Amino acid sequence: MTALAVPSLDDRYLVEGGRVYLTGTQALVRLLLEQARRDQAQGLKTGGFVSGYRGSPLGGLDRALWEAQPHLERHAIRFVPAVNEELAATALIGTQQLMNYPGATVEGVFALWYGKGPGLDRASDALKHANSLGSSPKGGGLVVVGDDHGAVSSSLAHQSEPTMASWGMPVLYPTGPRDYIELGLLGFALSRFAGTLVGFKTVAETVESAASFALDPHRPAIVRPAFETPPGGLHNRWPDFQLPQEKRLYEQRLVAARAFARANRIDRIAFRAPKPRLGLVAAGKAWLDLMQALDDLGIDAAKAEELGLAAYKVGMVWPLEPEGLGEFALGLEEIFVIEEKRPFLESQIKDRLYHLEGRRPRVVGKTDETGRALLPEVGELAPRIIALALLARLERLGIAHGLALPALPARKIATGLPIRTPNFCPGCPHSLSVRRPEGSRAFAGTGCHLMAAFVDPATSSLIHMGCEGANWIGQAPFTDTKHVFQNLGDGTYVHSASLAIRQALAAKVNITYKILYNDAVAMTGGQPFEAALTVPNLARQLLGEGVARIALVSDQPDRHADALPARVSRHGRNEFDAVQRQLRDTPGVTILIYDQPCATERRRQIKRGKRAAATRHIVIHPEICENCGDCVVKSGCAALVERPTPFGPKRAVDPAACSQSYACLEGFCPALVSVEGTPKKPAARPLPADASLPMPEIPALPAGRPWRLLVAGIGGTGVVTSGQILGMAAHLDGRAVSVLSFTGLAQKGGGVLAHLQFARGDDDLAAPRIGEAAADALVAGDLVMAASEPCLSRLHPQTRAVVDPLLVPTGAMVRDPRNPPDANPMRRALAEAVGADHLTVLPAAELAHALAGDSQAANLLLVGHAWQSGLIPLGLDALLRAIELNGVAIAANRAAFAWGRHLAHRPERIAAILPQALPEDFPALLARHTQALAAYQDRALAERHRRVAERAQRALEPLGAEGLALATTIARAHYRLLAYKDEYEVARLLTHPVFHAALDARFEPGWRMRVHLAPPFLGLKKREFGPWIGAFLKILAALKGLRGRAFDPFALEAERQDERLAISAYEARIERLLAGIGPDRLAPAVKVAALPLAVRGFGPVRARDRQETEKILAALEAEFCNTTPHAQAAQ
Repeated sequence: MTALAVPSLDDRYLVEGGRVYLTGTQALVRLLLEQARRDQAQGLKTGGFVSGYRGSPLGGLDRALWEAQPHLERHAIRFVPAVNEELAATALIGTQQLMNYPGATVEGVFALWYGKGPGLDRASDALKHANSLGSSPKGGGLVVVGDDHGAVSSSLAHQSEPTMASWGMPVLYPTGPRDYIELGLLGFALSRFAGTLVGFKTVAETVESAASFALDPHRPAIVRPAFETPPGGLHNRWPDFQLPQEKRLYEQRLVAARAFARANRIDRIAFRAPKPRLGLVAAGKAWLDLMQALDDLGIDAAKAEELGLAAYKVGMVWPLEPEGLGEFALGLEEIFVIEEKRPFLESQIKDRLYHLEGRRPRVVGKTDETGRALLPEVGELAPRIIALALLARLERLGIAHGLALPALPARKIATGLPIRTPNFCPGCPHSLSVRRPEGSRAFAGTGCHLMAAFVDPATSSLIHMGCEGANWIGQAPFTDTKHVFQNLGDGTYVHSASLAIRQALAAKVNITYKILYNDAVAMTGGQPFEAALTVPNLARQLLGEGVARIALVSDQPDRHADALPARVSRHGRNEFDAVQRQLRDTPGVTILIYDQPCATERRRQIKRGKRAAATRHIVIHPEICENCGDCVVKSGCAALVERPTPFGPKRAVDPAACSQSYACLEGFCPALVSVEGTPKKPAARPLPADASLPMPEIPALPAGRPWRLLVAGIGGTGVVTSGQILGMAAHLDGRAVSVLSFTGLAQKGGGVLAHLQFARGDDDLAAPRIGEAAADALVAGDLVMAASEPCLSRLHPQTRAVVDPLLVPTGAMVRDPRNPPDANPMRRALAEAVGADHLTVLPAAELAHALAGDSQAANLLLVGHAWQSGLIPLGLDALLRAIELNGVAIAANRAAFAWGRHLAHRPERIAAILPQALPEDFPALLARHTQALAAYQDRALAERHRRVAERAQRALEPLGAEGLALATTIARAHYRLLAYKDEYEVARLLTHPVFHAALDARFEPGWRMRVHLAPPFLGLKKREFGPWIGAFLKILAALKGLRGRAFDPFALEAERQDERLAISAYEARIERLLAGIGPDRLAPAVKVAALPLAVRGFGPVRARDRQETEKILAALEAEFCNTTPHAQAAQ
């Protein structure tokens, strides 16, 4: 294969021949354009029509159609997104009825309906009617359904072909992007010829994969079979009645469909030995998995002939065309049917071959001839599962001839490691809106907010989309529970759930619908929903239905003040819990509209210039912060990350992730300040002058198999984009390529794997998903995902890996911010999987931030490092051009790629970019503490600390390194107690020149700071104070000498008295500990000494911590006293 001329992204839709690079989704768009071009070439004046409802794995089809709108319009193809799948199907009926009425401006309309498996179920009545009514002779219709066999992003696992077959609808099942076009064109032609609609089954492996392939504008050449058309024809007509429709469908149209499939070889023999014994049958994804299984077993064309194998690739899975199947079956001893889920093909094959008495081959699939399980009926198939079953059949026939499946490398399954499950995006309104009052229960619903059910046992009972809350109608009469909450997305309300609210009103049940209005269909990529629904219009609709009360809770409750009906009460987020309790106590159906834009979509719009960037930014003062995590708990925001500082780990706001929801300000902490101003654009650091690089040794593509690259990371951080760039680069470089990236719920902060395979030719590619122990290289931007079982299982001792060690918060870490997991077990698991020599740890996110001011280009930095290290078999020019074609932050991404290359060649320069703090010895620690305490209060306090610390050091010196570690713990804990952050200290730190210099460095001149405090004389409620408070804080800071003295206005506060008592109590406790210390008492002594470090935060947060430590103190001291010291330290 040769490299291509420089393309544009529009080539995917414009070039008429040669190689193209398309995802399955884009291939569906190209299919529509190809049909229009074919009609035009044949002199037909037709139009095109597309309608449906998004849902994984077809969640991105509407976006692809919008992006291709200029091309669609030039070919008279109309895209009308539907409110729901049923209405879309009814619109499709109209396109095929057009020619029954006068006034048509075209000769026919080819139409495409799309929806995921549950959407097909919902639209069953409409689609069954559509198929019965039939297509028009120059129109035709495809019913494109997205199945989710593994229930990765669906409420149920789906297999839709039996459903479509039950309507008498022929069903096609393509294997990938090329097949989407060729089989899709056959589908339209079949629909026109036979008068039926045609089902078109897609799954994630085919529709979300991308490939580079040769496109022939003349393929397929459509053959019209010899078929005697009945009087009146086969197509849509009026008048037309039920029984004639049924007769026409089953006695005429399906006969025509089988004839068409036979004439056009939709089902075909892929290969056949001269003397075949075992026949293999598969379709769609299972065909790709079968080809991979044959390759894994070492069965090439010559070996297949030697073994006596034949293979039948089915394109039309229903109705199975009998003549071609009969030819394939001739002479076979056995047919092995490989398919996912239920035995759909297998049952048809048995029926079709039943009459071949004496010549009938044995047919096995889900079970063998004895009824024992052979292939699973649940979940998803994988090539290894198929290979093992196939090997068993070969052995059963006595033709295995020494074949064996290569053993997987022995490895220990890592246990106890964190898992990156889907989680709310930083600033997501659902992280707050799905919370419920104590003692209430809630029902989950379809949408991102479903993730509430993952973590809250009292939020449960996911049901089908659109009927949310109707299950409560059946429960309410038979339970003591008087009321429930039902979470409901705005898109689901528009789709169909308004009827569920109407039903609840009719049933007179007590329920509060929490309508989560975020102005976008966030679940599938932030698309607008198909209705002009505003919050005021929504409220008017619901009042018209007769609900008892509506309350609006919003981050900006006055946003709709002028347009809201008077009966709707408005509330800020700080009133959310109280409002829920009021609605819970209100009889009947009540509504809580939670109005806050989708955080991810907000960030997208700002990046694309469609929304003004925020002028208010949250900054966490690093010295005031105690890493108590209350800001994380209150907001549920993953943008509040942990950063190391000389005074221990502290919280910081990740600017690249922050969506300015400001919910973190509810955390009871004075460290969070808001700054009004414009952030400075970070200056990118140029490459060093000596940055000329040698070209790496690009890995040669293996003969007969692909080079397999796994890219791992977090959903929404650019993993899919990295895969797209590398796939396009391979296309430009003339490589055969397959890219598979999964979208859907997994992308909502969950772990994402992109499977990339590069090969010499198309025939070397089979299953798009990389199999177990098959990856040649790993590029991972997330340590948690890299060390997860889905990733580790694909590695082997020869895999080379580049991994970012940064521990990005998981959902569990957000919910429990005080107990982050240890990164070392994850690193060990990776090193054990690939070998320490094959593992490169590269702090890409930190490097990207240091080099360019943010971490968004970290993935390209990793890719650059991996390419320079010889892990990616692509040319440099193709990679750089692919980055350019991506069209986003081109200069920054090219710079990141170049820096990655440079640091792979000169790894020693990482230390210069990210200088690591040297380990701090005891004298340095003590010097830092005393200097800080002198600034905090005075030299007397600093000397008090020095005496305690040095006393501990001397007493513990005889115990060696462990004694020094205990002395260090005592010094840290004592310092924390002495330097408690009272009103004086908070005022001093907020006005300190160092902090203001840091803000000067970050923001353009003219910034203004607002602080958020809860002064003790005003209760526990936080209040915002503007810049005027700065003068008062300086005065307060200057009065720090009053601390703890007679004229201290805060001295009598219970919290301050507790702080002072804790200091003296700790000093006495340390004296007792040092008096009885010995080697065997070190472990309990460390626990006792470290207890103050567990007390963090402010106000009620700190009080809870202190109560918890007091509960365990007595037990720890008893453990210390009950341990007999064998050797006492010198006093």
